[in-house]
Amino acid sequence: MQIGLIRSAYGNERPWNEIFVSMQRGTNSLDVVTEPSATESLLKDPLKQPAFSLKNRAMRLLWNLCYALLFRTSPTPLFAWRAWLLRLFGAKLGPTCKFYPTCRIWAPWNLLCEDLVAVADGAELYNPSPLFLGSHAIVSQGAYVCGATHLYNEPSFKLVSFPMRLGAYSWICARAAVNPRVNVGEGAILALGSVATKDLEPFGIYAGIPARKVKERLRSAVPAPKP
Repeated sequence: MQIGLIRSAYGNERPWNEIFVSMQRGTNSLDVVTEPSATESLLKDPLKQPAFSLKNRAMRLLWNLCYALLFRTSPTPLFAWRAWLLRLFGAKLGPTCKFYPTCRIWAPWNLLCEDLVAVADGAELYNPSPLFLGSHAIVSQGAYVCGATHLYNEPSFKLVSFPMRLGAYSWICARAAVNPRVNVGEGAILALGSVATKDLEPFGIYAGIPARKVKERLRSAVPAPKP
């Protein structure tokens, strides 16, 4: 079987979705195979359906432009400037939050932080659903907080997201990852390069892949809440 291109009477090639031709050996017949239109293909293949609304995608486009031009390029000491940009896109931040220039926040409008939250360079908060960070919570360099996954056992492979919470005085160490639907308790620590697949108990110290509790953090290390 030979594959060729159909050309118009003017010698121009026809659109790519109509150009495949099978030539049957021993016959003069041609079978033209056309691919479905874009609309038909979209209806038949759920993976081609957009995971987010047009409004959401437009907002993320604007935020990504702002991030590239104004957030990422700002000098490190300008924490107030970057906090203002996040608030401009709907983030609710307490005072003195420190977001470093190369941290990534997927959706500022889904970010809620109490005071003195710190998100270091290279850290990423993937938050299609609301993400809450308690007072003095820290997300260190290169850490990843993942707020969504896919229904991998369904043909639709639908994206699903979850509200998540990092408790007050919790610490996600460098290169560590928090899986979708995992909540981190007050004062808990996820050690360097570890992966949290289940909720972390308050004041527990977790390490490994998957992360397991290895010791308890001294409660005296965290100031008692003010009455």
